[in-house]
Amino acid sequence: MTAPTTLARPVLGYGTNGLADHPLGDALDVVQANGYGAIALTLGHPHFDAFTDGWRDRARRLGDELRARGLRVVVETGGRYVLDPFRKHRPNLLDDAAGAERRVAFLVRAIDVAEVLGADCVSLWSGVRPEGVDASTAWARLVERMSRVVVAARTHGVRLGFEPEPGMLVETVADALRLRADLGDPPEFGLTVDLGHCVVVEPGGVEAALRAAGDLLVNVQVDDMLPDAHEHLELGTGALDLGLAFRTLAELGYDGVAAVELPRHSHAAPRLVRESIARLTEVMERIG
Repeated sequence: MTAPTTLARPVLGYGTNGLADHPLGDALDVVQANGYGAIALTLGHPHFDAFTDGWRDRARRLGDELRARGLRVVVETGGRYVLDPFRKHRPNLLDDAAGAERRVAFLVRAIDVAEVLGADCVSLWSGVRPEGVDASTAWARLVERMSRVVVAARTHGVRLGFEPEPGMLVETVADALRLRADLGDPPEFGLTVDLGHCVVVEPGGVEAALRAAGDLLVNVQVDDMLPDAHEHLELGTGALDLGLAFRTLAELGYDGVAAVELPRHSHAAPRLVRESIARLTEVMERIG
């Protein structure tokens, strides 16, 4: 009799940007109490300011606490107003030299934090093309600036998870793979795939996007979306085929973090933390 095949199982996590009304310790309590095995830590307000004095000691203490709790961690760099209180996600890697230097410095500090925490990866994105900057110039800027981020990741032994984002210069997995190739296919450069984004921008949908990422996949963000809007929705309220997504992850052998990302839903965090893991567990049990 042939033994049943055991499929890989992602480690379910929850993003701290969906717990913005909870102090970090309380957020960890809520996540752990509901059976998650990881967090996706968004740097910046309110949970971890990476530029205040003593950040390294705080990162060491947090790393110790996460290990004691049995929680893995990925570092997310998508805080909305981390560098500019008036402009969301700006400056980015495509902006003028002075602005881009601030973004590069932030990403390098995120790599420092990830090293201290023992994080799986640092997740990052390109940003939107600035007004008046043509696509070829923006791409050249991105390659030059990302080359320095890759060197920092290599120096500190940290993986990068580059995330395609709707509306940004790197919008699809194919775009991210092109960027990796232009950087010389560095081993430090992996991919983050947001399952909801696949509904909006990926031509072949979620399965094709995940298969294109393949063994470069180092981080997964879990949320639902509708095809016509980049808006993170509760699981089951959009058009994502969650079963297909997790079946594909299992077939790819993915056993990294898959963290729920609902950054606009902190007001309902305890309910959504509970309901999200129930839905994901049901899906994974159905897959086997």
